[in-house]
Amino acid sequence: MEIHDPNLHLKLMEMCDCYLGTDYASTIQKVADARSADIQEDALRYLSLALLFALTEEARQLSFKRKNDKITVTIKHDDEKIALRPPARPLFDGIIAIVRTILHLEQDKGGLPLTLGLKNDRIEVQVKVERTADRETLKLKFPEAG
Repeated sequence: MEIHDPNLHLKLMEMCDCYLGTDYASTIQKVADARSADIQEDALRYLSLALLFALTEEARQLSFKRKNDKITVTIKHDDEKIALRPPARPLFDGIIAIVRTILHLEQDKGGLPLTLGLKNDRIEVQVKVERTADRETLKLKFPEAG
């Protein structure tokens, strides 16, 4: 049965399933540089690839940050950081909007857990968002490897 109008949470999980097992590093670079008419689709693609890359690297945190017009995306281990190719501003704004919509975070600052079903498993990440006039951050903290 096909779902005709899936919500963003479902679309994100479907996008993650679609990209499982691909080369996240090279694919995310292509997505970051892509220019298409569907910003939401590209934002979902970038977010799913970043999440999968972070999970593969057994990261503690995935961070999206914007200060004025400078955007950074990092995967953080205990003592190491991996910088990802940052998305263009419209994609960054789309990523933030998707996460805020999924979690119903309308305030400038907030956080909630986000559960993602990935194939036959699921993971719960702690999400924190914060925005001011010249900054915006999205942090996804992954559970301790057990």
